[in-house]
Amino acid sequence: MNNSEIATVTQFVLLGFPGPWKMQIVLFSMILLVYILTLTGNMAIICAVRWDHRLHTPMYMFLANFSFLEIWYVTCTAPNMLTNFLSKTKTISFSGCFTQFYFFFSLGTTECFFLCVMAYDRYLAICHPLHYPSIMTGQFCVILVSLCWLIGFFDHSIPIFFISQLPFCGPNIIDHFLCDVDPLVALSCVPKPIIEHVFHSVSSLTIILTMLYILGSYTLVLRAVLQVSSSTGRQKAFSTCGSHLVVVSLFYGTIMVMYVSPTSSNSVAMHKIITLIYSVVTPVLNPLIYSLRNKDMKYALRHVFCGMKIIQNS
Repeated sequence: MNNSEIATVTQFVLLGFPGPWKMQIVLFSMILLVYILTLTGNMAIICAVRWDHRLHTPMYMFLANFSFLEIWYVTCTAPNMLTNFLSKTKTISFSGCFTQFYFFFSLGTTECFFLCVMAYDRYLAICHPLHYPSIMTGQFCVILVSLCWLIGFFDHSIPIFFISQLPFCGPNIIDHFLCDVDPLVALSCVPKPIIEHVFHSVSSLTIILTMLYILGSYTLVLRAVLQVSSSTGRQKAFSTCGSHLVVVSLFYGTIMVMYVSPTSSNSVAMHKIITLIYSVVTPVLNPLIYSLRNKDMKYALRHVFCGMKIIQNS
């Protein structure tokens, strides 16, 4: 194979969810609604933390940064997906595909580390309450947040770079709604490249280590909570941790199936559904999960939305 036959692919076709035009319109409307709700809910949490001085604590600062992350996480896939629902060609450029690929995995990895930091924060607050103010200072919070972003965006950068250097000589059709690792590597002219195994090893290691850390943290938290004599104290501790555990379960439950379990056991349709859950559905549920059982957050959000109504009516 000579050089003229290699790397001829300049764009990819994302099939998304094939079907009749009416179904495409229905899917477009549903994803658009979810996207708008995701932006609204997560922006509301950011504004609530910013404007309500009672929420100027490490726990809510991490939550605001997590909401900011969720906005970008869903934005790296949803707008392109919405465009493809109404497009006949459904194409994405080579550089656009790998840009989406990089940001999708970098933001997903950053989310893993943010969930770890939030678990660490709850562990300190419940297991070491006397030392918590001296450890979890504003400067230390900034360091933890910065590390989450830096590690998240570096973790997959080298494997993704080498995958982008693989020869793609056609076909260029990706049976997915985003540029994911397995569909991309399957289109490469190189049969089962080593970099694919490296990528999955990095992903599995990141997912398993962060999940074990979170489970370990909450095991210690649970042990400490059960030793609390006051039922009110136990209820308050469970309330602050319950929301985080629900988010962790939703996120890790789906990505474990995708990137840790054998992918051959899942159909293409199942891959799309699982990816849709953790990339689009989970970000819209997080604001609801974090605010339903949190009185301070519900009070702050009520003021945010009331303020928006006042601005609109004036």
